[in-house]
Amino acid sequence: MTDPNPRQPPPDPILSVVNRKIPPAGDLAEGRAPSDLAAGGSPTAGRTTLDRARSKGVLGFLQLLGPGLITGASDDDPSGIGTYSQVGSQFGYGLLWLALFTFPLMSAVQELCARIALQTGVGLGSSLRRKFPGWLVGIAILGLLAANIFNVGADLGAVAAGGSLLSRGALHALWLVVPVALLIIGLQVFASYAAIYKIFKWLTLALFAYVITAFFAHPPLLEVVKATFIPHLEFSRDFIVALVAVLGTTISPYLFFWQASSEVDELAAAGQTDPQAGRRGLRRSELRAARTDVLIGMGFSNLVMYFIILTSAAVLHAHGKTGVQTADQAAAALAPLAGPFAFIVFSVGLIGAGLLAIPILTGSAAYAIKEFFGFGGSLASKPQNRPTFYAILALATLAGVVMNFVHLDPIRALFIAAVINGVLAPPLLLLIVVLGADHAVMKHQVSGKLSLALTGIATAFMALAAIAMFVTIVAIH
Repeated sequence: MTDPNPRQPPPDPILSVVNRKIPPAGDLAEGRAPSDLAAGGSPTAGRTTLDRARSKGVLGFLQLLGPGLITGASDDDPSGIGTYSQVGSQFGYGLLWLALFTFPLMSAVQELCARIALQTGVGLGSSLRRKFPGWLVGIAILGLLAANIFNVGADLGAVAAGGSLLSRGALHALWLVVPVALLIIGLQVFASYAAIYKIFKWLTLALFAYVITAFFAHPPLLEVVKATFIPHLEFSRDFIVALVAVLGTTISPYLFFWQASSEVDELAAAGQTDPQAGRRGLRRSELRAARTDVLIGMGFSNLVMYFIILTSAAVLHAHGKTGVQTADQAAAALAPLAGPFAFIVFSVGLIGAGLLAIPILTGSAAYAIKEFFGFGGSLASKPQNRPTFYAILALATLAGVVMNFVHLDPIRALFIAAVINGVLAPPLLLLIVVLGADHAVMKHQVSGKLSLALTGIATAFMALAAIAMFVTIVAIH
């Protein structure tokens, strides 16, 4: 039940400066009921349970899909597309096994983030702040902000490159960066993320062209099966850097915060949590539904990852094209399916993925910062009542725009963004794993043996990969 005497939202930093108070409904978008405000994009606010889903048939199961599906879809952002295309062209089928290896790991990590949010009723930043010293959490969030801004810049450049590719070079990519950024900021200000998701999720379906193309390319079946199930490792700098990049773009820090904050927004929209006080405990049915959502979302993400690497290996690497450096070269992987129109399919997928992911990148940064400092705001808030939250969104996007005017190569920048995420993820994962195992915080929803094993393996493996990368770099120099 909703508290009949809800707490007054904490003061917004910007409004405090101008001495303006937030009205009682300051966190609600004008003219919209709380049940319409779920940022996750699920059909209705709150978590549909498995039992209710079964009773409604196919429509019911679609209502299970919310934050987990969006998180999985956004994981295949332009950084992921660029990284998977590059490693497929450079190492052939050598990294296919990572798709199977990372699926249970990333599922466990995202399930833990969702479970922490559902148990506590507050975002990951707030939960970490309550458990660990402020300076430690502050460093982690500062690292997240830096990584997200670089990723935003790379993704903006990639969307602009996709637009330039669609125009066959008539429009220079740099000309499109600012319009794309303004479009995204406008959508965040004037539309909920649910609306953004509904608009752009269909564009990302173009990524399934990689699945179809893989069959047109006729890759050697035995070699593909072997590469899928038998891990291949090389102790070279290029291979280890590629390994860190794939891990970083697959198990990305911004997804941890987005998953948790989306779950909290779903609860708040359904009146099941206090934005400041949180909640105590969760229903088992909620947890089962969240796990189903996460598994489907991560499955979608890894399926696309697998086939981008496979298609790039079969079409590019097999024909001696081992260094994807431009959007044109990356699009060439789809030539067996789309022929001369491969650039259209690639561009549409790249643009859709970017427009879906960039709001999540800036949004996760804004959520993390506001949770750390304790002021309100969400994508359901009215901008005039939560200007600080929206200012963070705008500034993160603006910083990404500035990045594109220092002449970074878009495709290379996507790869670098993945490497940065791969380095940042392990220490942040360690904090999350410790939080999830804390009985004082999680009560009876504390991480079990399987969750601890999988999230621990993810943390250790990513840490070892990052350390090995730095060792190889130092050894060569």
